[in-house]
Amino acid sequence: MTWEWSAVSDFMPHFWDGLIVTLQALVLGSLISFVLGLAWALLMRLPTRWVTWPVGAVTEFIRNTPLLVQLFFLFYVLPEWGLTFSALTTGVFAIGLHYSTYTMQVYRAGIEAVPVGQWEAATALNLPLRRTWTAVILPQAVRRVVPALGNYVISMLKDTPMLMAITVLEMLGEARLFSQQHFQFTEPLTVIGFAFIVISYLASLALRALERRLVH
Repeated sequence: MTWEWSAVSDFMPHFWDGLIVTLQALVLGSLISFVLGLAWALLMRLPTRWVTWPVGAVTEFIRNTPLLVQLFFLFYVLPEWGLTFSALTTGVFAIGLHYSTYTMQVYRAGIEAVPVGQWEAATALNLPLRRTWTAVILPQAVRRVVPALGNYVISMLKDTPMLMAITVLEMLGEARLFSQQHFQFTEPLTVIGFAFIVISYLASLALRALERRLVH
């Protein structure tokens, strides 16, 4: 086995294209998972079973089926029902939807960890329910769950190569296509492996900085 720097140079334009797609999928998928996960968590706290039961059933179904199956369903089945989206849009939504069922549990734990006294104080001050949530409960809950949410961001990063299954050319997709065309596998796969390590490390540093800022 020989290492050819010329292959690395030839692959780099494809790598940057794949990196942009990977980061797009990661950032947008994370936003969807955070927002939708919070919505699931709040809906599960409603006092009526007509809401909590369907939400619980849907989230359990999504969480207990593989992401790859969900990708195939959204990309190949929905068009038969008249709903057609681009491969990247489908992939972003699938990742966000899938991980929202995990972030929901993180938010739930954070909300339940808020001391009962905080609820009682808000009630004593006669704060409206919406104000209680936005000004008292959620800021404390989110502060507690930032590390867990950050771990799911890194997990989403490592799952972005699954988008290759629905024709999205993220980093691994670009490396695979380049390797098949040039019959050089070592260099492109090594480059993207190193890229995943670097991105994960930078994400962990950003997470630690955010934790310190929230604590202080």
